[in-house]
Amino acid sequence: MVHAQLEVRTEAQMTASDGEYTPLWLNANKYGLSSLELANGYFRAGVFRSLEQDSLTKWKRGFGADAVMAGGFASSTFFHQVYGEIGWHHGLLTIGSKEQPMELKDQELSSGSQTLGINARPVPGIRLSLPDYWTIPGVKWLGLKGHIFYGWTTDDRWQKEFTQTNSRYTENTMLHTKAGYLRFGNPKKPLTVELALEMGCQFGGKSISPNGTEKRVIYNESGLSGIIHAFIPGGGEMSDVDYHNAMGNHVGSWLARVNLDYDKWGMSLYADHFFEDQSQMFHLDYDGFGTGGEWDKWKHFNWMVYDLKDIQLGAELNLKRCQWLQTFVLEYLYTKYQSGAVYHDHTQTMPDHVGGLDGFYSHSIFTGWHHWGQVMGNPLYRSPIYNEDGRNEVKNNRFYAWHIGAKGILSPLLRYRLLATWQKGYGTYWTPYINPKVNVSLLAEAEYDLSNVPAMDGWMVKGALGVDRGSILGKNIGLQLTIAKKFNINTIKR
Repeated sequence: MVHAQLEVRTEAQMTASDGEYTPLWLNANKYGLSSLELANGYFRAGVFRSLEQDSLTKWKRGFGADAVMAGGFASSTFFHQVYGEIGWHHGLLTIGSKEQPMELKDQELSSGSQTLGINARPVPGIRLSLPDYWTIPGVKWLGLKGHIFYGWTTDDRWQKEFTQTNSRYTENTMLHTKAGYLRFGNPKKPLTVELALEMGCQFGGKSISPNGTEKRVIYNESGLSGIIHAFIPGGGEMSDVDYHNAMGNHVGSWLARVNLDYDKWGMSLYADHFFEDQSQMFHLDYDGFGTGGEWDKWKHFNWMVYDLKDIQLGAELNLKRCQWLQTFVLEYLYTKYQSGAVYHDHTQTMPDHVGGLDGFYSHSIFTGWHHWGQVMGNPLYRSPIYNEDGRNEVKNNRFYAWHIGAKGILSPLLRYRLLATWQKGYGTYWTPYINPKVNVSLLAEAEYDLSNVPAMDGWMVKGALGVDRGSILGKNIGLQLTIAKKFNINTIKR
């Protein structure tokens, strides 16, 4: 007989706010399971089988189904997660829609990753991964992990309702992400270094833009060629004439993390450098075009060199013997540069090429790096769901911010989490704020585990207070109450 165990998770959440919106940290970094409505809530129930049950075998299998009934959300009933998984040795194949955590950052305290974050709804698709570091045989100091994913976005209806088809929206867009992570050093030793590249691409489907009384429709490259050019940037946009860009909306981040791990404490320093094109991916862009009839030919080596200014820097301190302050995170995020305020493609009269105006999280054909109105990266980029005019775009992508987070245990059953963020925004290069805007967002959260209370095993109660003050998100205050219950079901397979 084979014994298996299914975990059942149920959760109810209620949020009540006063002001313009639900405060930032009651809404953000929840995999899109959130709302800006002043009164909102949901009940979710799911059943899951963990891969860990097959940890002693080469083949592993798991699955999950997570259904939601909501009020004050874009959808009243939906499946948040539905997936199946098959693992073999170190590899894992996941099919369906599943929450995927951030890499190289604390899930609860970081403001969020810039490319592959946890702020938007999961996208269903096919994902092949090495989820944990695999030590290269014979090279104990080198570990490797990563993934390749192709999926289909699910927010077509939401885009039409949000924009009222009066501004650009897309249909049947596909999503590709990939990432590779290298770990240098023996994990049993105090010092390790991690380097990574995360990339994403929106491609396929069609883009619709109002053009007077008509609509301009662009059918984007799809099929096998679209899949290939999403993986290896190439091809061209369907709207290209004189100048050729890579097919799709490509984004990515270079990441690095240095870890010190001792018996009593640990510390990590990390960086996340975001890019929209090669001017920030490589900090070089080709120039040196000819003149006259050769204006479009590359005649000699002449390169534009771009500064390294846009970056997220973080420090994470773990105190292993201090219960009341277990982890502390400090982050600084700067996005104002974006390769500069000038973009000029070479012409017959002016051969110089300057590749600025990167427009983080934006795109001229696709709506940008967001799903269901929530940015798929760091939520300090102002998500489209805040836009009262129904434009599906990020209206504040140039800013700098300081962010701190702390968590710990106040008693055997009581945990807390604190977040505080200060941000100064400048809008975008195309629509800058007339005057810079400042915003402060705060969160105080307490979680009580009722497992040791008689007849309350598996129950948890969590309360949170969120506050926004400033001119980016407005003046908001809100309370959020979450009640959750987990239990296991044992099954026997003969």
